Amino acid sequence: MLVPKQYRCTHSASCICIKGHLSEDAIYLVFRHLNWNPRLIALMSCVCKWFDEIAKRILWKEFCRSRAPKMMLDLQSCGSHSVDGSWKALGKLLIYCSGFGHRGVFNITHIPGHFVYRTRFSRTSGKSFLIPQCRTDDLYVSDPCEHLDQGDDGDVGFFRGVFKSFPISSVRKMLIDRQVILHPTEVCPYCKAKLWNMLQAKMIPRSACIRLGAYDDSIECYVCLNGHMVGACTLLPLSDSEEASDLEQC
Repeated sequence: MLVPKQYRCTHSASCICIKGHLSEDAIYLVFRHLNWNPRLIALMSCVCKWFDEIAKRILWKEFCRSRAPKMMLDLQSCGSHSVDGSWKALGKLLIYCSGFGHRGVFNITHIPGHFVYRTRFSRTSGKSFLIPQCRTDDLYVSDPCEHLDQGDDGDVGFFRGVFKSFPISSVRKMLIDRQVILHPTEVCPYCKAKLWNMLQAKMIPRSACIRLGAYDDSIECYVCLNGHMVGACTLLPLSDSEEASDLEQC
């Protein structure tokens, strides 16, 4: 079903397109033909607030559904028509590795963020990032985005993820019960919400190191108020990580 029509920008008196817009039906059909191209969606969002609202409400939602249909269906299976932290934030999480800037939360050198061509998110892998008391939660986690030969930091891997129904999750309840303090300055790179430190909360199991192929105690991980996860680790050499995978299967 196509979306309702709206023709005039009601959000900005100074908007250059005050004489009217294309209908939302037309915009929907154009971007469907473009396979919900994320760069074009981002460009259109900069035109005016009216276009930005359409992108947030419709286009990013369709982008997410087209790139990860089973994952999106599951995230909405509780009956909600939206996701925690907005479709735009989720769309960015699907295609953007946050890296680490000069200011940030990870104890590693500067590695710039970048777009990624393709990333696999797995709910099965997500179980490895949950302590036993929280394994009833559903967490989708990406494979690590590898940044090799980073000097003293070695081979660095960045991973990201998203919780299903985070407001009612066991992880959120435990973070609150343990009175974990939100990071005073840094925010989620996807939705700008405040961050909890999972290492500080002692909620990173060893199984996460095994799943990532990372050194023990090398994982830093944060979860935001909207349930987006962002983390970094030091990766084992390939031969060692293969041995770790064999141990996990035993």
